[in-house]
Amino acid sequence: MTPPRAAGPDVLEPALARPAAGAAPAGADVTDADLVARLASRDTGALDLLYARHGRAAYSLARRVCADETLAEDVVQEVFLVLWRDPERFDRTRGTVISWLLTLVHHKAVDAVRREATRRRHHVPTEEPGTDAGSAVPSADRAALGSVIAEHVRAALRHLPSEQRQALGLAYYGGYTQREVASITGVPIGTVKSRMFTGVAKLRVLLAPVLGTSGLDLLGDTW
Repeated sequence: MTPPRAAGPDVLEPALARPAAGAAPAGADVTDADLVARLASRDTGALDLLYARHGRAAYSLARRVCADETLAEDVVQEVFLVLWRDPERFDRTRGTVISWLLTLVHHKAVDAVRREATRRRHHVPTEEPGTDAGSAVPSADRAALGSVIAEHVRAALRHLPSEQRQALGLAYYGGYTQREVASITGVPIGTVKSRMFTGVAKLRVLLAPVLGTSGLDLLGDTW
C-alpha cells in the first residue's frame, strides 16, 4: 500500500504498509485498547502493532465495499490516520477496537463509493461507437441499492448483543472464517456458530419491516 502523503508524519509510513499474509503478530501480550491508549503519546510502535493485527481485516472489508483496490487502500489509510490523529475517538466501554475499526472502515468505504459515483456522474466519458449507453444502468442501480441495504444492515447490527455483533462483524466485514473468529475472540467455535446463527436470525427480523421480502431476498442466504 502506498503510504499517505501530506496526511501525517513520515513515521507513519512503516505502519501503513500492507501486512504480509500469515505474519506472526508482534506484542501479542498487549491488548488493542492499551495500544490505542499509547497513541495519545504519539507511540508509532503502537500504530505498527495495531495495523499488523487488523490491517488485513480492514482492507478486506474496504475492498468488498469499494470493489476497487486503490479506493480500498485509500479508505484503510484514512481510517488508520483517523486513529493516529484522534485515538480518543475510541471508547473501550462501548466495544472492542476491531469492531470500532471495522465500523469506521465500512462507513468511510460507503462514503468513498458515493463520492466516486458522484464524480463519475459529473464526468461521463464520450461513448465509443456501438456502445450501449444503457448497459451500465442496471449495474449502477444495483450498486446504489446495495449501499442502501448495507446502511440498514449496519444500523440493525447496533441492536444486537455485543458478542453477536462482534462475531458477525469479524466474519462478514472482516473476512475471517468462523474458526479464525473463535481464535480472535477466545471462545469455542461452537459458540461462534451459535452467536452468528442467532445474530443472523435477529437481523432478518429487524430488517424485514424495512426491506420487505424482496429486500431480504437480495441479502441472500448469508444474512
